[in-house]
Amino acid sequence: QVQVVESGGGLVQPGGSLRLSCLASGSTFSRSYMGWYRQAPGKERDLVAWISTGGTTYYVDSVRGRATISRDNSKNTLYLQMNSLKPDDTAVYYCNTSPGIWAWGRGTHVTVSS
Repeated sequence: QVQVVESGGGLVQPGGSLRLSCLASGSTFSRSYMGWYRQAPGKERDLVAWISTGGTTYYVDSVRGRATISRDNSKNTLYLQMNSLKPDDTAVYYCNTSPGIWAWGRGTHVTVSS
């Protein structure tokens, strides 16, 4: 079973930046559409962005222009660069296939606060 480990979260001031990483085990990463998801306190987990096997990307409106999703298939790693962070970006961030069919990891916490 594929496992994912997210990292890179932390406490950041509004307007700051973070780069999240997700390391996936197994051999199916390069053949999978991958996505970043987030779950804010008291809310459901929602898709933030996805990237196809060929590099096509999609972003939800709330992060478009501030986020960049990318992947390194040689490292089985997915990235999410987030800039101009807002308090509304505070959430636990997860990676998974898009749609999510792998087991969920523990996520990485992002807190945007002054």
